[in-house]
Amino acid sequence: MTSSVSSPPRTIRIGTRKSQLALVQTHWVQEQLQKLFPDITFEVHSMSTQGDKILDVALAKIGDKGLFTKELEVGMLNREIDFAVHSLKDLPTRLPEGLTLATITERENPADALVVHEKHKDKQIDTLPEGAVIGTSSLRRLAQLRHHFPHFTFKDIRGNLNTRMAKLDAGEYDAIILAVAGLERLGMSDRIHQILPKEISLHAVGQGALGIECRADDSELISLLKGIEHSQTRDRCLAERAFLRELEGGCQVPIGVNTDLNGDNLTLSGIVASVDGKNLVKDTVTGSASNAEQLGIQLAQLLRQHGAQEILDKIFTEIQRGS
Repeated sequence: MTSSVSSPPRTIRIGTRKSQLALVQTHWVQEQLQKLFPDITFEVHSMSTQGDKILDVALAKIGDKGLFTKELEVGMLNREIDFAVHSLKDLPTRLPEGLTLATITERENPADALVVHEKHKDKQIDTLPEGAVIGTSSLRRLAQLRHHFPHFTFKDIRGNLNTRMAKLDAGEYDAIILAVAGLERLGMSDRIHQILPKEISLHAVGQGALGIECRADDSELISLLKGIEHSQTRDRCLAERAFLRELEGGCQVPIGVNTDLNGDNLTLSGIVASVDGKNLVKDTVTGSASNAEQLGIQLAQLLRQHGAQEILDKIFTEIQRGS
């Protein structure tokens, strides 16, 4: 009679940035997986990324591909961690060889939020005074807001959410623009003064969703991670990411999207705008969610026909010159 010795349950190491929001998101993922797989140990390992360390320079001027992900990806390839939890909007559309986007979790509200100084609590975005100082570190938000509100003054703002709020409350800004999802995840929903309609600001690709990246050859882990995937969010975000990938734009290029899913019917809208907001091209495609990535490619090609490539080429040239 032979006896079989079962191997001990695996310990899985989760990588995350050290920011408060990143840790909140990662611990949520850890909790969901622990509920599904109580016999497996999930450990959180945090690290600082380049984007966390450089806080005094505008994101567009220090490059953006992998700004918040590179160190985590090196950790996975070196087998120091097994998977990483990202805000999906920070994850480049082209991943390093050997890594894969394993799972996309259910999306929070992907919209942008207006957060105002106390003195403007009776205002909305369209009633703020001429010359109002608006803080944002996103070229996407900047371009769209300049397009609609050329009479505002725009000023870069960096740092975590608490730092940005402190700068706003100290009077450095009249208002700042932040992601609704981040504010909600940090329990700061009360600071959302206005959710900007999509007619004013299309959101970032993947905004509001979490993307889980791991080694492509770890089939056991990929199978586990599928347990917390949200299929509707996945379809919407795959369409958005294909759109961005086809245009070869990073997260610091003025590209915005909006997706609506009705049954299997996926509608994807997208814009490409010049940084000054004067040139903006926009279109919409609709099709089957099962062809989500093809819809993204189709929309990118449509916008190219409307002049999107010329806008992007000019932006890339300006960024390279450091202007």
